[in-house]
Amino acid sequence: MKKITSFTVDHIRLVPGLYVSRKDRAGDAVITTFDIRMTSPNDEPVMNTAEVHTIEHLGATFLRNHEKYADSVLYFGPMGCRTGFYLLLAGDYSSADIVPLMKEMFTFIAGYEGEIPGAAAKDCGNYLDMNLPMAKYMAKRYLKDVLTDIQDSQLYYPE
Repeated sequence: MKKITSFTVDHIRLVPGLYVSRKDRAGDAVITTFDIRMTSPNDEPVMNTAEVHTIEHLGATFLRNHEKYADSVLYFGPMGCRTGFYLLLAGDYSSADIVPLMKEMFTFIAGYEGEIPGAAAKDCGNYLDMNLPMAKYMAKRYLKDVLTDIQDSQLYYPE
């Protein structure tokens, strides 16, 4: 079988960043898939499921309520390897285009207080697996280490 696109990325040289993973077409529409890489693959511990789950709930809620991007959001969810998230947007975007959106989202998560949206038995299939303090820590770290002064090497996959 042919390797899927995400398996062709050099994960040994990949650093935390914000990458265009792929662009697909659905009819006349372009779908841009972003790789929101929060930890260094195969180099540092992956995120635990509880903070990943919390970031997913907060991030999806933020994005689907965003004044400008809500109608473009198709999906926001975790990578199976737990090193980051995928964001699918309807439209032809570059990584640089959504840096402001990601700064907003991770600032929202880093400062979030209160009940986690959708963290109830009737709303979620694993509502008890949440860790808001660690989700906030990871969001602050991603803001500081990646988004605040993002470099080209964090916007484009390594060759």
